[in-house]
Amino acid sequence: MSFLTSLVNGLSLGSIYAIIALGYTMVYGIAKMLNFAHGDFIMVGCYIIFVATSNLGLPPAAAIILAMVLCTLLGVTTERVAYRPLRNAASPLAVLITAIGVSYFLENLALLIFGADTKSFTSVIPWSGLSLFDGKLQIQGITIVTIAASLIILLFLQLFVHKTREGQAMLAVSQDRGAAMLMGIDVNKTITLTFAIGSALAAVAGALLASAYPSLTPYTGAMPGIKAFVAAVLGGIGSIPGAMIGGIVLGIIEILSRTYISSQLSDAIVFGILVIVLIVKPTGILGKKSQEKV
Repeated sequence: MSFLTSLVNGLSLGSIYAIIALGYTMVYGIAKMLNFAHGDFIMVGCYIIFVATSNLGLPPAAAIILAMVLCTLLGVTTERVAYRPLRNAASPLAVLITAIGVSYFLENLALLIFGADTKSFTSVIPWSGLSLFDGKLQIQGITIVTIAASLIILLFLQLFVHKTREGQAMLAVSQDRGAAMLMGIDVNKTITLTFAIGSALAAVAGALLASAYPSLTPYTGAMPGIKAFVAAVLGGIGSIPGAMIGGIVLGIIEILSRTYISSQLSDAIVFGILVIVLIVKPTGILGKKSQEKV
């Protein structure tokens, strides 16, 4: 039964990684950049929910909606001010370095406002969960909600990308930005919309992450953000289903490593998997090789 408990916990953690990885993979697939500040958007969403529930007295649902709105504005503003001017820079490293700079800026801003002490985060899911097999298997409410939320988000994104005009524009920009512009697609608007969706997902992931692991610091989103990037690469960065698969697989591996090998080595195992994937199958599970046009 302990294995089944670990498996359920792995699905829960993997679902959080999957939601975060979806933001990474959408931005990379369409804008062809890695937003390494994405993990810190999660942290910002957590603090917004913390302040909204603790200081303003808002109910959890309203606090999550507020966090999604403000994180969306943060993502759109960051894209417009920090990333867009460098989109056509001679070196792609310019955007990458800027993203790292934005990450440190948000972390230090949170340090100035909230301090370095750990805040106790109250779960946004009051449901205690289910008890199965005569109490031998306890499944927390946040675990069930997290897994369900990740599946709903995956379905929504798939329908949005393949069934809407804006989603088709995203696919066109991801395939060939120049050709999309010639066809009349507003590339800037499409990329901004991508950042908006990814940032809103970061707020949702932050609410679920802080509810499952109820401690909050300015560095809360840093390591989950990096691990979600590993999940995106594992699944095939640029692929929405791949991000989901990569997140689930990584979460299960991490929890099983903690339980049966060593809690101190679990992170090393996670990043070791990234190295193996890059060596054996650089495109990831569902990734496809792309040919450079010359």
